[in-house]
Amino acid sequence: MAENTLSIDRNSTALILIDLQKGIVGRDTSPYKASDVVANAVRLVKKFRENNMPIFFVHVDFKNAMPLMVESDSSIGRGNPPADWTEFVDDLGVTENDMIVTKRQWGAFYGTDLEQQLRRRKINTIVLGGIATTYGVESTARFAYEYGFNQIFPEDAMTDLSEESHKVSVEYVLKRMGKVRKTEEVLSSI
Repeated sequence: MAENTLSIDRNSTALILIDLQKGIVGRDTSPYKASDVVANAVRLVKKFRENNMPIFFVHVDFKNAMPLMVESDSSIGRGNPPADWTEFVDDLGVTENDMIVTKRQWGAFYGTDLEQQLRRRKINTIVLGGIATTYGVESTARFAYEYGFNQIFPEDAMTDLSEESHKVSVEYVLKRMGKVRKTEEVLSSI
């Protein structure tokens, strides 16, 4: 079917990787190990670099930020993270030519200049991955959808805190906002 064909325009597509930072990749994740997600992200980074396509590395930093005062039944504790908690994992090879986005919430758009930076570069499609699927990735994807960006989700370049939550997000949310593919298909379409 034509609608399942993946075609990536190198001139209008950017890679956005969410929270592949030292304080998050050390968590237990499922269905994919964080190290496998990082390995697939590294493959995407390499391909985007080879084609001079923009890369946005997003990390969350709650230090010096007022916490949300939302009442909830469950929360992810912040505690006192180690000093390198916000640093990107070394394997990504973040350079001065990459765009760095620091967020204070789950999603990468709220309270940042991510949308403006994408629009200035005439980006209309994003390839989005990272950790965790139902938090940073899905929150970012929802904003991107509402802003009218086309989205491609390399499903094995993201993971969650549970296999069930990852699958629900992929099947019932992300597939309604964009195209879900494996990393290999994304790479072969660039």
